[in-house]
Amino acid sequence: MSRPAHAVVLGAGMAGVLAAHVLARHFTAVTVIERDVLPDSPRHRKGVPQGRHAHLLWSNGAHLIEAMLPGTTERLLGLGARRLGFQEDLVTLTTRGWQQRFPATQFALLCTRPLLDWVVRDEILSAGRVTVRQRAEVTGLAADGGRVTGAVVRDLDAGEAAVLEADLVVDATGRGSRLGHWLRELGVPAVEEDVVDAGIAYATRIFQAPPGATAEFPAVNIVSDAGVKLPGRFGVVYPVEGGRWIATLSCTRGADLPTREEEFLPFAETLAHPLIADLLASVEPLTPVYGSRSGANRRLYPERLEEWPDGLLVVGDSLTAFNPVYGHGMSSAARSAAILDDQLGESGYTADAARRIQRAIGTVVDDPWILAAFKDIDYVYSRSKTTDPRLVGSDTEQRLRFSDFITSKTIRDPEVCAVVTDVMSLTVPQSEMGSARFLSLLHKGALYPELSGPPLRPDEMALVNLDFSRIGGTT
Repeated sequence: MSRPAHAVVLGAGMAGVLAAHVLARHFTAVTVIERDVLPDSPRHRKGVPQGRHAHLLWSNGAHLIEAMLPGTTERLLGLGARRLGFQEDLVTLTTRGWQQRFPATQFALLCTRPLLDWVVRDEILSAGRVTVRQRAEVTGLAADGGRVTGAVVRDLDAGEAAVLEADLVVDATGRGSRLGHWLRELGVPAVEEDVVDAGIAYATRIFQAPPGATAEFPAVNIVSDAGVKLPGRFGVVYPVEGGRWIATLSCTRGADLPTREEEFLPFAETLAHPLIADLLASVEPLTPVYGSRSGANRRLYPERLEEWPDGLLVVGDSLTAFNPVYGHGMSSAARSAAILDDQLGESGYTADAARRIQRAIGTVVDDPWILAAFKDIDYVYSRSKTTDPRLVGSDTEQRLRFSDFITSKTIRDPEVCAVVTDVMSLTVPQSEMGSARFLSLLHKGALYPELSGPPLRPDEMALVNLDFSRIGGTT
């Protein structure tokens, strides 16, 4: 089988550069098209609209990226990222109470999104196997006889457009993808789409953490109960590089998100517990408030289209976009790149490979899709357009009650917690929570006691000057 000549990837975000990296193993040349000028250090850029908010890279995604780019994890940790053990290094108020800090069974890497993007991108581009055309945008697709043969690329500085020929085009342009428009121009029918939109909005500030806190104090996560039929309010405080905390507050449709600096702490006070407000009250803010409202869950199903054109793939947020609060976007990008590599390695790139590969990619994004959509569809004022029977079936209410029951066990049973954490980290399939083994664990009856306050040790509270009487901490 001859080696295909040229792959073109649209977008240099996480999904795009990981796809480009694995394509370089199978194609003679790979070109990435990017509207932005890519920074040569960890800096924010316009093309990553969620980049200023809190992010985590779950262990499944971290392992996959490490396998593709050996040494990436060590480099991130060396630059100040934190390896957070779940649930040992996390203080979480769930919908059913405080989570016991059981010994870690999975982990996540925490740092700012610009640092993570820059390290991964630098590892890939420094190898010299991928070419990036910056300040360029795609205005359409070129096709011949039902097959995509390239992309129409316009130079943003010169204003000139020309067809860039390719054996494969990969859309990784993100939530703003114009794929639907491009396909209509080619006469391709509309792709099926599911949307679950709880109206999530985010507001973020970075603070100077107390000395030693980013290495020794746990991350904090306060969630809202979808079952109370009020707009949800959430907050996280994560340690990031540079001895800093990143604090992201969020809400669902119907609640007022803070947009000004003087509103940030008062909103934190309205969360289900004052822990985050107390942490931030005495530390120095380093940034203004940054907000965004692009948190809808959206999924396309190109694999269902009978007339899906050869020579075209869709990955990343162009294919499946998640509410970022669940931390699954980057891991899904890594999973898609890994399955792309597997598919090309096993069967090569034949004339009809796109449908086969796209179907495989759809399979690996299914678990993060259902985990996010199932949570968000139940929030008051959530708007959905979906035919997925797992979300709109007649037994939805029963499954929601079962989910609450699982949460009530997860926070007090280390074995149940380990399985749920494995699922949330995408290490095992979501179907594991329906296995006979897991169902038997749910009915053991041996539970740790309920916690009356956040599980913080005296030395941890002293590190950040917390008042035990106010937060009701438990050791």
